[in-house]
Amino acid sequence: MIWAIGDLHFDFTKEKSMEIFGENWKDHEDKIIEYWKDNVKEDDLVLVAGDISWALKLSDSLGDLNRINDLPGQKCFIKGNHDFWWSTKSKLRKLNLSKIHFLFNDSFTYGDYIICGTRGWIPKDSSEFTEDDEKIYRRELMRLEASLENANHENKKIICIIHYPPFTTKGKANDFLELMEKYKVSFCVYGHLHGEGHEFIKEGNYLGIDIKCVSSDYLDFELLRLV
Repeated sequence: MIWAIGDLHFDFTKEKSMEIFGENWKDHEDKIIEYWKDNVKEDDLVLVAGDISWALKLSDSLGDLNRINDLPGQKCFIKGNHDFWWSTKSKLRKLNLSKIHFLFNDSFTYGDYIICGTRGWIPKDSSEFTEDDEKIYRRELMRLEASLENANHENKKIICIIHYPPFTTKGKANDFLELMEKYKVSFCVYGHLHGEGHEFIKEGNYLGIDIKCVSSDYLDFELLRLV
């Protein structure tokens, strides 16, 4: 089985509370872990759509990363906008987390599926979009295409993980979603939206791609079974 969840916002230090987004965030880590242990099997795969740990440095993230690594199943991570601990591919791999694959311009094969993805960025038509955002946006598009190019598409379905919603502010498909269409992606999961932001969630079939939001609070801190 393949499961998905985003925005774990784990904090091994217990210094960063998520309850500012609502009382439902109280003990949210325990809720996620309990559901995970009760439902995910060792041969399953869990896609994690960014915002994994509040740690600022890679060394400080190990408490959270080791805890996730020890949970059942293989895991496939992408970077979120709050994952400041995320480092180079070589440094991430040197952590020797045997059950975590960090997507970094590459892909991950699981049975009949190939997992691709990147962080994405804020919509280009946002009033807050700057020249610096343009550089990041273009770089993220390049990273997504590198990930998709890395995949062996023959006889396999592609699942794409992205942190930011792949839509414009008007709810239309953005460049990331159009790139997924080009590579015939079957499923896309995204996160990032919390609390009042849930009103901007869009799900369904767009450009032939089945799209789901997997922000942890949107899923009531459970994991979504994709396939």
